[in-house]
Formats: sequence, C-alpha cells, structure tokens
Amino acid sequence: MNAPVKPSDISSATRRDVVIGAAVVGGALVVGACSPTDLLSIGAKTDFGAFGPFIKIGEDGAVTVISKHVELGQGNHAGLAAIVAEELDADWSKVKVEQAPAIAKVYANLGMGAQGTGGSTAISNSWEQLRKAGAAARAMFVEAAAERWSVPAGEIAVKDSVVSHASGKSATFADLLADAAKATPPETPTLKDPKTFTLIGTDRVRRKDSAAKSTGTALYTQDVHLPDMLTAMVLHAPRFGAKLASFDAAEARKVPGVVDVFEIPSGVAVVAQDTWSAKLGREAVKASWNEDKAETRSSDAILASYKDLASGKAQPQGKAKWQAFETRGDIGEAKGEALEVAYDFPYLAHAAMEPMNCVAEIGGGKAKLTFGSQIPTIDQLNTAKIVGMLPGAVEIETLFAGGSFGRRANFQSDYAAECVHIAKKVGGGRPVKLVWTREDDMAAGYFRPLTHHAVKVTLDAEGYPASWRHRVVTQSLMKGSPMGQPKLDETAVEGALGSPYLKATPIVDAQMVLPDSPVPVLWWRSVGATHTAFVMEHTIEQLARKAGKDPVDYRRALYAKAGAKRHLAVLDLAAQKAGWGTPAPAGWTRGVAVHESFGSVVAQIAEVKLEDGVSKVGRVVTAVDCGVAISPDQIAAQMEGGTCYGLSAALFGQVTLKDGMVEQTNFDTYRVLRNSEAPTVETYIVPSANPPSGIGEPGTPVVGPAVANALLAITGQPSFSQPLMKSA
Repeated sequence: MNAPVKPSDISSATRRDVVIGAAVVGGALVVGACSPTDLLSIGAKTDFGAFGPFIKIGEDGAVTVISKHVELGQGNHAGLAAIVAEELDADWSKVKVEQAPAIAKVYANLGMGAQGTGGSTAISNSWEQLRKAGAAARAMFVEAAAERWSVPAGEIAVKDSVVSHASGKSATFADLLADAAKATPPETPTLKDPKTFTLIGTDRVRRKDSAAKSTGTALYTQDVHLPDMLTAMVLHAPRFGAKLASFDAAEARKVPGVVDVFEIPSGVAVVAQDTWSAKLGREAVKASWNEDKAETRSSDAILASYKDLASGKAQPQGKAKWQAFETRGDIGEAKGEALEVAYDFPYLAHAAMEPMNCVAEIGGGKAKLTFGSQIPTIDQLNTAKIVGMLPGAVEIETLFAGGSFGRRANFQSDYAAECVHIAKKVGGGRPVKLVWTREDDMAAGYFRPLTHHAVKVTLDAEGYPASWRHRVVTQSLMKGSPMGQPKLDETAVEGALGSPYLKATPIVDAQMVLPDSPVPVLWWRSVGATHTAFVMEHTIEQLARKAGKDPVDYRRALYAKAGAKRHLAVLDLAAQKAGWGTPAPAGWTRGVAVHESFGSVVAQIAEVKLEDGVSKVGRVVTAVDCGVAISPDQIAAQMEGGTCYGLSAALFGQVTLKDGMVEQTNFDTYRVLRNSEAPTVETYIVPSANPPSGIGEPGTPVVGPAVANALLAITGQPSFSQPLMKSA
C-alpha cells in the first residue's frame, strides 16, 4: 500500500522548486533523486485517513474506494472498486467510489508517471496497487479483532464486511473501525490466491454510476452552476496555425448580457452572463487572421504528399526523417511473387457525446478547475504556467465526462488552458464556464491523423510471407510531450510493430516518417491500431486468398510460426462460436480479423451483406484475452461499444479539409453509426490467470478489417481506403 504523503513533504516549496518545475515542460528534469511526480505535487495538500489514499471507511462501515482514474463512460470505477473489495472482503453492496484529488505523487498512473487515465491502463496499472491497499486494510481489521478477542490472527475470517472467529465471535467493520484505524498496515500484505476470488470475475461486478446517470443526478461540467459565474465562448481561427491579427468587438459589446470581449492566445474570448449571450456576442465579433503559418492545403493535397513520400518521389522536409521500426534480413534479396498494396485513412473526430468544456476560478490566491479532467497532472502543469504558481497548488475537481476517446488528454490542455486564460483575465476568483458548441468541438481538432501505408509482400513457395516491406506516413502524436519526445514514436505504428505476421516473416523492412503540419492530431480510441490493424489484417486476407488458403487456417499457420499462442487461442474461440467452416446464414458472408492492442488480443468474425451497395453488419462474434476478467459484464459492454465505435469510423467516418478549413462540423455531415445499424455483438472471454490488460480500446480496431475481409469475399475487391462507404 502506498505510504501517505505527509504535509511536511510538500510544504517547503522554494523559488528553486518553481524553476525546476518549469524545466519539466522541456523534458529537462534532473533533480537528484526527485521524481517528476514529487515535483509536480509540490504545493498540494493531503490529509489521508488511517487506511491510506485509496480507501475510506465510514462510521457505518461503508467502504469508499478513491479512484485515481476518471470515469469517462467506460465503467472503470466498478472494476477498480471490485479489486479493493475483493481483497478487503467488503460488502459489495455497500462499496462506493469517489474521485481522487489531483496529486501526482500519490495517484500517478504507474504506466505514465503522471496522474491520468488513458491507454486502457486504468485497471491494469491499478491491479497490484489496489489489491495491496485492500489487503492491508483487511489485515488491520483482522489485527484489531485478534487483539480484542485474544485469538491468533490466522484463525479469523472476513466476509462481506464482517470479521468472525470459529468461536462464534463476530464484529462488523463499523464495530472494529476505531481499533483498526490504530493498527499499523503491513508493508507487504498477503494477497489472495485468485482461485479463491468470490467477487472478481462474477456478474456481481456491475457499474456503480448507472443509477445517477440514468436519473440525471450525475454531475457533468455543464451541470455546474456557481454563484456569480460567467459563461465564455471563444472565436477561433478558421484555419489551423493562424493567429489573430486584429478584431473589432464594438458590436459584440452591444449584445445584452455580454460582459467583456478580449484576446487570448487561441482567439477572441467573449464573456457573458449566459451561454446564449456569449454565442450572440461571438457572432458579432469581426476578426482578421494572420495565416502565414496556417495549413491552407486540402486533405487530398496532404494525402498526395504522403503518397509521394512513401513512393520515394519526395523526400522528408525539415526535421522529419525515415525511421526503421522493425528490420530483419536484407530486403534487397527478396524475390518471388509479390502483393503490393497501399491504404489511406482520413482524419477522424473523437465526437464525444459531451463537447469540451471547463469551469475555472482564478485569482485571490486560488486556482481551481472543475471538469472531466483526463490527465490532471498535465492540466495542473499548464494551468500553473499560465497563472504563475506551483502545479500541486492547482486544485482540480474531476467530474464525470461524457466520453473522450482520447480527446480530453492532450499535452497542451487546450480547452482547459483556454478557460484558465479567460478566468485569469476576469480575475478575483470569479467562476467562468467555458462552453464549446458541437461545431467548436469538431472544427478545432484534435483529430486521428491522416495516414498512408504502402506494403509490398513477397511469398514463399507455400504462399506465406517471405519478405515484408512497409512504409507508414503520418503525423506524430508525441510531439510536444512535456517529458520529451521519444526517439521512436511507437504510437504511430503500434500494431504493426511487433505483429506476429512480421515475426513470422524472414525478411522485414518497416519504416515510418512523421511529417509536420499545423493540423492538431491526437490519440483516438485504440491509437495506432486504428489503422495498423486494418492494414495488417486486410493484407493477410489478400495473401491468404492469393495462396488459395482458408483465411483462418492461413492465420493459424502464421501464429504457429510466430509463437503467438494468445492470438491462436482467440482465433480458435471466435471461429468455434461463429461457426466458421459452416455455411453462413442465407445472404450473409463472414470476415475475420485478429489484433493485439494494449496488452489484449481480440478476434472478431463479422457477418456482412450488401444491400443496394451499403454494407450491413448483422452479427459480430468476439473473443478476447484480457488477462483476469474482473467484470465480465463490463468487458462485454466495452467490446460492444468499441465495436460500434470502430464500425462507425470504418464505414462512414472522415474529416476533410478544404483549403485548410474543416468541412464536417456536426453530425449532419460527420456520419456516425445509427442505432438501427448497430450489430449484435457476442463476447467470449478466454480464461486467464495473467494480470488484467486493456479493455476500453482493443475492441475498436478489429471490426473494420473483419468487415472489409467479408466484403472482399463478397465482391472480390479489396478495400484500400476508409471510409468503406463513400456516400451513405
């Protein structure tokens, strides 16, 4: 269990601390044994109870689990609470979840080094940490009971928040609370054998937030109404990279309810008494923009430049350069029959249900943000830079967020920083709520990057890959990282990097180049796998058909060569449950795909048919290996949601630029999957004793290639670009 942070650890901040803190932004952290999380927590105030930073137990014995991860709709709070409840042997019906404050030193994501939710890591990085917290708290109650009853601790049992002894003596957590709170938690508590779990892995682990969200009592940013609060909207540049040259606010100031109009780094802020006044005021602002450094190309032109880079017709410019991400053998020796293909992927919007918004209170020694913060540490850091205070002193009250898919987590804290700038100008600690409309949300970015892949595979005598040449052109997602950009941005090629298909190929020459653009890009649900899964799986499908082999059997052979046992297991399970090898229902055709992302392996078999040229997906059979399945019900829900999200993007999703301006700004032009088009998703979980791995994202990238592979079987024509349905 983590040791609590003591106030003495963080109360002696000096000017040197501030200077060092600023160095973190540039990735220049060298402070002896001081860690980034220590540094970013300077100024924070902590007051944890007897059971540490992750558990609170009330006088009635009710257990509250403190979640360091935000609830974005993915349901992670239930799984996190279940980990604690299992080891603590708490009464699940009385377990609640509370959002943790923003303190990186205590609540850091162990895979990120900062407090944040993403990369499908909420459960996996908390697994051992929360097990130990629960087990330590249990040991404290056992110690208290043993002393009270004068019996050996080893003879005491705990179940559903009741501590008991074979003699018939028993006490509830409430009864023992005062004594347990005085016990010293063990540094290395004994954890349960997973075989003895009674909660984890059962359908009893259901969401704790369903009632509040169903009744409208759950609090989102738009629900926040503080005394004397103002509402703000921002006029942004029409092109990415443009800067404000001048503006005329005379007409805007005449709008009833408008309080002030002023410039901030991202545009012109209009502050008003209410949202409607702010909107009318913004519409009345006249602005001109300096577009010297703006992106003025259309997306077709950007894609054409990517194709030229991949083909060698053009060379990388500026700091961009080709980088190898996987090499084996000499590609110059590759001979034989070849398959040469190229794939194009458009920009995609995150299109979360709740547009970006934030409430900030700045001034009078106070800096507080109230919103669905996905990476509080980064939001603290960026706020601290704007207002000139220690990051740890920035208070963040994290609320539920209506979806994100990665959008709320960027290095610039774009919309939150925008709100801070406005609230700082307003001053006096007066609350300001920044509101983005759907059009603001979709036109401002950040997008899944436009991407081009070029692949050439030569075949051996049996029809399997003998060489694999791969070129990827896309934008970097890691540019601007406050901890420095890695030498190889693996987010651009994850899913191709380490693929069992490449492991099974004797000669590999795989490279990428990351050209720059003012268009802001960001991780999008399943990140690099959003395009690499399609490329790898659709290419393999074409190779199998070229070799005259069954697509499932072809994959099995490659997995055997690569030693990919988990891939083979999910493929076999999906094939069995889908009835692969037996006739599909009349009018339907099956397509298969398998992909690993975020430590989990997913196989999907989709049943597809064409009606008037439009793809209809009726049934998707899913098999997943995600380690220990904490909540089978929630895993199924994530597979269903991820599949529909991925299918929506594969069939219809695209953001296009015309002369540098976004053309799709709402759902009338950004087509998404409708309820009537959603397939039936069956989920089967491969039993595993391995620690939990990701589940929020791995279901998203697999359905696209599964559908494309079914379409290939129907039409005989491969799909080389998305969206698959060009006009629907």
